[in-house]
Amino acid sequence: MPEPVSSQSTASRFTRWVLPGLGVKAVVIGGGYATGRELAEFFLAKGPWGGLYAILFATLLFSIFCSLTFVLARRFQTFDYKSFFKRLMGPAWHFFELAYALFVILILAVYGAAAGAIGNALFGAPVWIGTTLLALGIASVVAFGNKAVERLFRDVSYYLYAIYAVFIVLALWKFGTSVPAGFQANPQSSGWALSGLTYFGYNIIGAAVILPVLRHLTSDRDAVVAGIVSGPLTMLPALLFFIPMVAFYPEVQSATLPSDFLLQRIGIPAFHILFQVMIFSALLESGTSSVHAINERIDHAWRARRGRALSHRARLAIALVLLVGCMFLASRFGLVALIATGYRALAYILLATFILPLVTVGLWQLWRTRTQPIPIQE
Repeated sequence: MPEPVSSQSTASRFTRWVLPGLGVKAVVIGGGYATGRELAEFFLAKGPWGGLYAILFATLLFSIFCSLTFVLARRFQTFDYKSFFKRLMGPAWHFFELAYALFVILILAVYGAAAGAIGNALFGAPVWIGTTLLALGIASVVAFGNKAVERLFRDVSYYLYAIYAVFIVLALWKFGTSVPAGFQANPQSSGWALSGLTYFGYNIIGAAVILPVLRHLTSDRDAVVAGIVSGPLTMLPALLFFIPMVAFYPEVQSATLPSDFLLQRIGIPAFHILFQVMIFSALLESGTSSVHAINERIDHAWRARRGRALSHRARLAIALVLLVGCMFLASRFGLVALIATGYRALAYILLATFILPLVTVGLWQLWRTRTQPIPIQE
């Protein structure tokens, strides 16, 4: 099928192949992954080997379904979640929007709880201070739209991957000899597939959240490459974090902030601060991506009705209203309870409202339109 020619054809390989994966990673890493809490809850709970298998399985699932999502979005030129799911599900698209609303409420509450816990662990500050600083940071970025969000994805990713690389080197240097013993002493691996599927199930929403970034794609090949790359980009930091955790299995599972548990044992105060700043940065980009998707959905509707884009002031106001309500939940329930009780239910909801339509209606639509030209979105 001939590919359309547009001004986007000059987009760099980075923006076409790598940026979407960094966007998905930005959503997924979030409050529990960055702090290690999700890794303890969904992976290490199955034992060291079970957790490793679950991480690899989740990586494969992300690559497969990000590719399918990206190809569909590019084929139909639907770069916000409303237009994407209206094309995918027709009148039933509201079921996904309800699921997405639940996701945003839960995930922002988790991020707020994590930011508060980091500030308390690092500086002894009241929990509300870290939560408030995160909310203000998210609102400040999303007020300026797509370019500001993409710049955040890029810049934070450099810092994040660098800190994770240093982290695993220091961790293996300090207590790496205990990692093989942790794997050898705990061979159990049952239930890892369900854990990997559950983790993927509620996090695949990242592929829908970052749809605005896909406007740079110029071909179906771009979409497939970006999707395949998204799996490793998303899960590599999790793997780098998981391996040192095995050295302290099972006691690390009960820590509210497994990252802080390991950093105290590394025993380098300066790096402790750098790592916690990295986690806060990860929370910032994750929260920003979720709120930005809502702003883009509202902007799409606003343009259709009023013929003009949302102002920076309107984007800021929407973000602040959303963040204030969600951060209240953070102070109400706390990080561990939010992850343990909310994420599993959300996974099943998203498997039903996103993955099931994707592998049925989505594949059928791709087959039916395989010879049709792709419309150009101005």
